[in-house]
Amino acid sequence: MIDGFGRSVRAEWTKFRTVRGWVIAMGTAAVLTVLLSAFAATGNTSSCTGPNGQACPAIPLGPGGEAVKDGFAFAHRGLTGDGEITVRLTSMTGVITYPPPDHDKIVPGLVPWAKAGIIVKDGTRPGSSYAAVMLTGRNGVRMQHDFTEDTAGRPGGVSPASPRWLRLTRSGDTLTGYESSDGARWTEVGKARLEGLPDTVRIGLFATSPGDLTVRSIGVGAMTSEMRFTQTSAVFDNVTLRGSTSAGAWRQDQVGGRDGPGPDWERDHRAPGLVESGGRLTVTGSGDIAPISGEGGLGVERALAGVILGMVVVAVVGALFITAEHRRGLYRTTLLATPGPGRVLAAKAVVLGAVAFVVGLAGTAGSLVWGKRILVSNGNFILPAGTLTEVRVIVGTAALLAVTAVLALGLGALFRRGVTAVLLAVVTVVLPYVLAVSALLPAGPADWVLRLSPASAFAIQQSIPEYPQVVGDYRPAAGYFPLSPWAGFAVLCCWAALVLGLAAFRMRRRDA
Repeated sequence: MIDGFGRSVRAEWTKFRTVRGWVIAMGTAAVLTVLLSAFAATGNTSSCTGPNGQACPAIPLGPGGEAVKDGFAFAHRGLTGDGEITVRLTSMTGVITYPPPDHDKIVPGLVPWAKAGIIVKDGTRPGSSYAAVMLTGRNGVRMQHDFTEDTAGRPGGVSPASPRWLRLTRSGDTLTGYESSDGARWTEVGKARLEGLPDTVRIGLFATSPGDLTVRSIGVGAMTSEMRFTQTSAVFDNVTLRGSTSAGAWRQDQVGGRDGPGPDWERDHRAPGLVESGGRLTVTGSGDIAPISGEGGLGVERALAGVILGMVVVAVVGALFITAEHRRGLYRTTLLATPGPGRVLAAKAVVLGAVAFVVGLAGTAGSLVWGKRILVSNGNFILPAGTLTEVRVIVGTAALLAVTAVLALGLGALFRRGVTAVLLAVVTVVLPYVLAVSALLPAGPADWVLRLSPASAFAIQQSIPEYPQVVGDYRPAAGYFPLSPWAGFAVLCCWAALVLGLAAFRMRRRDA
């Protein structure tokens, strides 16, 4: 008798490594993962040129290293040391070009995340650190800083009869935003600590408006997205500054350059910039101050296209690891050496999961390094992901392969047929993912499939988060999943545990 679970694991490991076909198959899975990922990357090319053939400008990076959009009309002055700006916002209007359903005219209106307010910024370089208090098109007052951080204030809009007062104070590296309905009673909206903020910064008023996004189906498995130009104009008065600020007129800048159709469009609409009249300042702008979502580049997970093939191979090995014993009549011998079908199944799961994890780690790491290099050489922009995020993508994908192999093992133990087990593993893990990300399923059903099926675990590969304050194409087909990375992975683990439990229960009854 073999006593102890450790000895059972050692026995199963000996079985696994002595079957040359299984060892070769696992090594092949890693190689195929890398090769297919590289092949897919070579077919993904991008060319970026401006209207006159010039190279497109580099995408700016925010203080946290993330790719950002930083374009707005800015009326500003210098502020040295501590200080404060207070304004009354009396009007916020805008235009949206050719919105659905007819796409036939330019209409007045504000997109939900149009923004106008006051800002303190480390210069006018796109991507530089900032904190701002603003009114938005449909999301009320907000305080935002350094592109990714967003705090909600009171809801509602603005009109001359119901103005919104905004205040932003600087004390060292700490920026505090306030709002008021009458300029007398103030409510704090939020605080931001901007590490490394220089002594002299730019302080002033801004306006910007992101594009109006429409995503629509153009056929089975095909979607198209359209981002239309919008613009915002905000009217401020009662502008007061406190602290050591630069003298003279307000300086005007289009941070990030011009964003829009240009002079032909502007002949019939307000030009961007600042207009001063009768104590009022009107700031008109377009663009956005926000992190870039998937439409601005590729996530690092796009270098992992070959994982699907590697997953199928490890699922085949996982199913054969137990069905081969039944087919050859060796399972009874195993039970004589290791009493208890549950212990046998658990030992096999440990060995198989460990081997598949190592294989997945090698294949994923190789794919990420090589695939990223090919994508960049083909002109693609890879959205920056932090070191911890890339580690999570690599380790999580390896764990995804490992648990998929264990799921196939459980299915093989449950049905005792290798072909059935492999087909079920592919149908439950791979097929839902392919249907969802290829847009063969509508967005709603795709979301539910990726919440409930084992394919939810592919969320572990998502490298760019979904930002509530940024309008974007957040469908699975664009690389976004309805569950967080580890929550999606937990769904697969639950399915694997359920199948293993059912298999162990059935094995005890059949083999008693």
